[in-house]
Amino acid sequence: MGAVHSSSLALSTSTDTCFIPGTSALRPRASKVVSKLKSNSSLSGRIWRDDKILDPPVSIFTSTVAQDSIFAQSLPLRCARLEMATKNDAVAGKPTLGFVEIDQDLVDEMVYDALVWSSLHGFVVGDRNIERSGKVPGVGLVHAPFALLPFSFPESHFREACELAPIFNELVDRVSLDGKFLQDSLSRTEKVDAFTSRLLDIHSKMMEINKKHEIRLGLHRSDYMLDEQTKLLLQIELNTISSSFPGLSCLVSELHRSLLNHYGETLGLDPRRIPTNAAVSHYAEALAKAWIEFNNPKAAVLVVVQPEERNMYDQHWLCSVLRERHNVRSVRKTLAEIDAEAKLQPDGTLLVGGVPVAIIYFRAGYTPNDYPSESEWRARLLMEESSAIKCPSISYHLAGTKKIQQELAKPNVLERFLENKEDIAKVRKCFAGLWSLEDPDIVGKAIESPELFVMKPQREGGGNNIYGDNVRETLLRLRREGTEEDAAYILMQRIFPSISPTTLVRDGICYKDHAVSELGVYSAYLRNKENVIVNEQCGYLMRTKISSSNEGGVVAGFAVLDSLYLT
Repeated sequence: MGAVHSSSLALSTSTDTCFIPGTSALRPRASKVVSKLKSNSSLSGRIWRDDKILDPPVSIFTSTVAQDSIFAQSLPLRCARLEMATKNDAVAGKPTLGFVEIDQDLVDEMVYDALVWSSLHGFVVGDRNIERSGKVPGVGLVHAPFALLPFSFPESHFREACELAPIFNELVDRVSLDGKFLQDSLSRTEKVDAFTSRLLDIHSKMMEINKKHEIRLGLHRSDYMLDEQTKLLLQIELNTISSSFPGLSCLVSELHRSLLNHYGETLGLDPRRIPTNAAVSHYAEALAKAWIEFNNPKAAVLVVVQPEERNMYDQHWLCSVLRERHNVRSVRKTLAEIDAEAKLQPDGTLLVGGVPVAIIYFRAGYTPNDYPSESEWRARLLMEESSAIKCPSISYHLAGTKKIQQELAKPNVLERFLENKEDIAKVRKCFAGLWSLEDPDIVGKAIESPELFVMKPQREGGGNNIYGDNVRETLLRLRREGTEEDAAYILMQRIFPSISPTTLVRDGICYKDHAVSELGVYSAYLRNKENVIVNEQCGYLMRTKISSSNEGGVVAGFAVLDSLYLT
């Protein structure tokens, strides 16, 4: 992993004075574009240092971010150059990027306004320093970590990601119906991964009793990075369980739009280039339509949550929209509480606290940490046995595992589930290299050049992947031991996105650093038997992280929330 080049930005203090829109004060004007290259070639992925353009070493690019705080090596911001499209470039839709220099007084004013906006609009998470912040609403709030300005991203690639969403929805649904494919694909993994084994046990029980899910609901998020060298949009993973931030992602888009409404003229940025993000509304609408299909007006949506959840407000945003716009009630319970309180009626109805459950919406249950005892596993099985709509069902959950992602990337496998050749080509184009550790040739290449690969276990939630020299060490250990533990992992091509100078705000403090960004596209899928009711792209999530970090979780402290500025 390369060092963070925090000190490499050349800072300027030249100013002149102007009126800042949205204020009553005179402030130093941010300089216009500092300079442009003689040609209009893209500056994406390059570092501005001492008035020179430098190609950064490959080692500081990452694909998806060590468990240290992403700000461990960051410095408080004095003045920042932010890599953004100029107004003329944005109108033309060109990917050419310029550098805009922002005076310190203007940065301070923007940060202050952003923090006020976040506090007034519920753009918050629980403060990890406050013990009860993950249990009691309203206690220990802090603004969600965010990038000060949106990330410049080609409109054509954003459109490509959106067009993929309904295709992946259909793919997940069809894979979920092929129980033999799921069981066979995960059979080796089952032997060495206890968590996957327990999930497969539940899946097997459902197959044995011929459990049918006639109403199927999926709330997914497909994550991508734009590879700098190939200019290809490559998929990192497909999340089929607990796709987080549909609420807060909408808010950060509105925050950035608000900032550009006030400061966009000075910065040369157009707020209209930030795409509308209505993920929380679309998710709530899909849940409401599923609730209607269940056809029990007394039933509620059961939200399965972790015992301590600092990201509860993202979840509450969704439940609030569901209640206020669709008059659908939700109940929050942990897996342990469900085991203690839930009852299964003879007709399959699930009751929690005497309330019938129409939909079980999982915001927990995706990690072994969520199952500390048999109580949690009993709850998961009970819910799966019920007639409630599961979001996701056990088969949808398994369809989103890393191993299934790798299996689908094999030749001729997509054709097993999709008929449309154009759809197949679009999906295959976004696949990065994915391999089983049963392939000795690719394992040899990964040992020789570990920086080009990522090892991924069958886990969600961040902090689980293996990078760099640890890839070589792990592969050599597995080779020496000669066990089947290799079945617990897949190898993935490491994606090298462009890096750019970025301003990040966490805990009220502004930092500058070089960062990379990851695009997630939300989607919803609902069908009742043969009737597809919803199949749509719902919005997006942009996460930005320090380029020297290997994991991308916002709540885990690796990244910040961001939005898009289309170029």
